[in-house]
Amino acid sequence: MSRCRERLRANRRLLEIELLHSDRRHLYSPLYYAQYRITLPLIKEYVKGRMIDLGCGDAPFKREIEKLVSRYDTLDLFPRRTDLTYVSDVQDMAVVPSNSYDSAICLEVLEHTADPFRAVREIYRILAPQGVLVISVPHLSRLHDLPHDYFRYTGFGLRSMLERAGFGVLCVRPRGGLLCFLGHQFSTVLLAMTWNWGWIRKVVWLVNSWLITRACFMLDSLLSLNEEFAAGYVVVAVKPSAE
Repeated sequence: MSRCRERLRANRRLLEIELLHSDRRHLYSPLYYAQYRITLPLIKEYVKGRMIDLGCGDAPFKREIEKLVSRYDTLDLFPRRTDLTYVSDVQDMAVVPSNSYDSAICLEVLEHTADPFRAVREIYRILAPQGVLVISVPHLSRLHDLPHDYFRYTGFGLRSMLERAGFGVLCVRPRGGLLCFLGHQFSTVLLAMTWNWGWIRKVVWLVNSWLITRACFMLDSLLSLNEEFAAGYVVVAVKPSAE
């Protein structure tokens, strides 16, 4: 069992690497599709000027975002990229000057911070007055990136956290629902199991992209499962003008 699990994990990482710069990446699973349909449009609407991607990982949206901003910087504690701007913990970004960015994104990071309140205060500090933050967090999620998996969030909890740090919250939106959460688990296992099977993986990818990825996202919306059973939330917040 453990050997099978390790193989699936290795295949999944290979799959993610191959899809990183692919136009098909958002079809990987319902949760990836929800990020594409819900989070990315908000990022495109609000990011501006000097921007930093906090906990950037593989920076999957860099290609779409960098043409919208004057500067695209990155920060991560565990570097996956050779062009990382800062190697630092989002909970203690002493290497980043105060009031230095016009916008920031922080996607699926806060659940991995032991002190998210401190992290949010640090984000507030490095943003310039009128700086905008787009942040996404999970509500339904399996355990991942152990042992650094600490919290799950509601939209109300995230709003409260941001407001306590001084932010004004512009919008809170659910990102997928129960079927997106369940579908993501199924897509992950299905694609990882078949990714090395030549032409079979192409058939599986096509079936998955329509009958799981798109279908789960649409059904969550039609059945309103993204309200009481949100898979995650996206919040846009702004740092007020200096007095």
